[in-house]
Amino acid sequence: MSLLPEIESFLLCPTPDAWIAQALQNQDLLLIDHANCEKKAASTALTLLFRYVEKADLQYKLSRLAREELRHFEQVAALMEKRGIRYRPVSAALYAQRLHKHIRSSEPHKLVDTLIVGAFIEARSCERFHRLAPYLDEELGGFYRSLLKSEARHYQGYLQMAQGYAEESIDERVAFFAGIERDAILTPDAEFRFHSGAAA
Repeated sequence: MSLLPEIESFLLCPTPDAWIAQALQNQDLLLIDHANCEKKAASTALTLLFRYVEKADLQYKLSRLAREELRHFEQVAALMEKRGIRYRPVSAALYAQRLHKHIRSSEPHKLVDTLIVGAFIEARSCERFHRLAPYLDEELGGFYRSLLKSEARHYQGYLQMAQGYAEESIDERVAFFAGIERDAILTPDAEFRFHSGAAA
């Protein structure tokens, strides 16, 4: 995928091998939390749609993104059903919380930071699908490879919107959140999740 080198340089660290090993040992949980992540991504897009109704370009782009995320949720849910994996509640990873707590509260900074955080979440998802795919069975590995293009497009779209609504260059904020994101990925987590940090 042509965008993957760009995404890997955008992120300051690769997913640790310890997380890959943990994912392979917890594939049921991986799929359950992946389904949750797709729903959360759609929910984030819809929340922004309602919060920023005056921004026509954002409305159009996020409406399309929300539909795509929900389609991905349906695909993950279908895979789970095929594999006899029961959907059950699981707690959220601390990853998004670690990023969101640094979002500024005043506009337009709040919107810009929220969009930058969205870009990092999509980029990390893309990187994890890419890292995991070679180790998975043909069906699941193929499905994860099929998601790379859309996740990369979402990452790009969030960054473009962030720059479009910013009053100045977003480079400094991107660099700031890159450091936060790296720390979130390298911080040990007690529980495995799709976006959890390195295995404790």
